[in-house]
Amino acid sequence: MVEQIDLTAEYGAVRDEEQLDWQALAAYLRGRIPNADAPMRVMQFRGGSSNLTYLLDFGELQWVVRRPPFGPLPVGGHDMAREYRVLSRLWKVFPAAPRAWLYCDDASIIGAPFFVMERRSGIVFKNRQPVPAALGNDPETFRKISEGFIDTLADLHGVDYQEAGLDDLGKPDGFLGRQIVGWMKRWEAAKTREVPLMEKLGAWFLEHRPTAQPPTLLHNDFYLHNVMLDAGRLGRVIAVFDWEMSTLGDPMIDLGIVMGYWRERSDVELLEIAEIEPHTLKPGFMGREQLADRYARRTGRDLSDLPYYWAWAHWKSATVGEQIYARYVRGQTTDPRFAVMGKGAPALARAAARVLAPLGFRA
Repeated sequence: MVEQIDLTAEYGAVRDEEQLDWQALAAYLRGRIPNADAPMRVMQFRGGSSNLTYLLDFGELQWVVRRPPFGPLPVGGHDMAREYRVLSRLWKVFPAAPRAWLYCDDASIIGAPFFVMERRSGIVFKNRQPVPAALGNDPETFRKISEGFIDTLADLHGVDYQEAGLDDLGKPDGFLGRQIVGWMKRWEAAKTREVPLMEKLGAWFLEHRPTAQPPTLLHNDFYLHNVMLDAGRLGRVIAVFDWEMSTLGDPMIDLGIVMGYWRERSDVELLEIAEIEPHTLKPGFMGREQLADRYARRTGRDLSDLPYYWAWAHWKSATVGEQIYARYVRGQTTDPRFAVMGKGAPALARAAARVLAPLGFRA
């Protein structure tokens, strides 16, 4: 028996174009994960804009299933095997990593490889939605959230990835150069119109690569909307999600991504296209400089090259957004959230150019 549930604040009925073969999934899970013999109810999480994430409710236990989106996928993206591999090991040494239980590479079950992981409950910031009401409006709360957020990243970068069994997750030598070339190719494949600044930025990033710091485990998409807060202790991060791009590399890549996603009043290009006021503009949230200072104190790392990585994160995000927008333009999804994402790439390219201007970049 499979039942779908009406919309709730966190999740809702599965979108028509993102239905899967629930009977086949239920049959496959029986005997492979605890409590899967009970009737299964299916819901779809409303957050996120990349992989498809579903909640499976078996009564006493709930599980989360993740699989790639429908349609053609970029090379190296939506890697369920990688995400499973990380989460099936990392939880032992990094408590904010949810535990992955099961991986399936048989696409005949639900149309693509997928994995099942534990369900964690707490408070999550959602893109293009107001700050969760449970957080209130006290600046002290947002200060604590800022601290817990950046401390979690610092602690991740302190993980002994060899102890976690992840020492062959990536190849740190030359990682940034490969990333730049790869994202330049992804831009060409995804672009729905010409944005000459994107090509110019890519060439500049390739030519001006800084010397990499000793490698750490990277999340590679660390930002406020990918963490879950403890409802009883709001400064504590109890889960970090979306590990599909995790690898080994320069920790400044992750910190640059944080800077790229974080918003301040000076981000004129990005505030112009924001659908709502960004969460981090609320009084109490730390600014980028405060976040970076706290990270530096906790890790002892040199942040002198951070503006490069911050700008690079804007440039990379432009391509990520364009890939999602292209899915909408090409009819691979009808999700209305994606209809307005066409403004993102040009704005993010201009933001990257602004950050790089003190380093000598000229648009």
